[in-house]
Amino acid sequence: MTFAVPFAFLLQVNLWEMVQRTDALERAVVVLLIGFSLFSWAVVFSKWSALRSSRAANSRFLRAFRKCKGLEAAVGVAEQFRPSPLVGVFDFGYEEVERQVKARGALTNRTAIERALQLGISEELAKLERNMQWLATTASVTPFIGLFGTVWGIIRAFQDLGQQGSTSLRAVGPGISGALIATAFGLFAAIPAAIFYNQFGHGIRQIGARMDDFSLEFLNLAERSLGD
Repeated sequence: MTFAVPFAFLLQVNLWEMVQRTDALERAVVVLLIGFSLFSWAVVFSKWSALRSSRAANSRFLRAFRKCKGLEAAVGVAEQFRPSPLVGVFDFGYEEVERQVKARGALTNRTAIERALQLGISEELAKLERNMQWLATTASVTPFIGLFGTVWGIIRAFQDLGQQGSTSLRAVGPGISGALIATAFGLFAAIPAAIFYNQFGHGIRQIGARMDDFSLEFLNLAERSLGD
């Protein structure tokens, strides 16, 4: 019985009728908010798939990498797990190792390799964070867009009330309920965007930490293989 009343109320709410009570500006606000919501959900599904694939590819590549006896063997392993962000970091480090070996025949500058690995990490993090700003924008902006639509609708409702010369709630209620729909759409767009922005941000930070750890493993393997 506790949950029966809210669900019964939701069944009685006709969103289309409420939208029909709005004017052109309020409808434009609702359409804009729906656009924000649809695009943010597209980003959510795309980012969820990308992060899941990245974590799985990282795990497979890391298991194979740790079995390698030298960098040459690791190159072949990297080719098999190309979508992995760790492979991107590996490529940056290996290119610097190759330059040093071709010039001096051995590793001569560990700091240069560390800088190359850090560049690789930054590059991969930038790829993972692509479109994340859209979720942040949706989460922070859409409540205010919805509030603007609601304020405008309430102003219009009271103007209509003054013109009718009536002071009853029945006269002003439909206009105000129609105005509040903009705030509802704003929150509908903002809440999921904020939740997934935080969740994905945590996942990206975890992958970043894994790449930092991998850079140390790469340096160890490079020094064992080619160090003086």
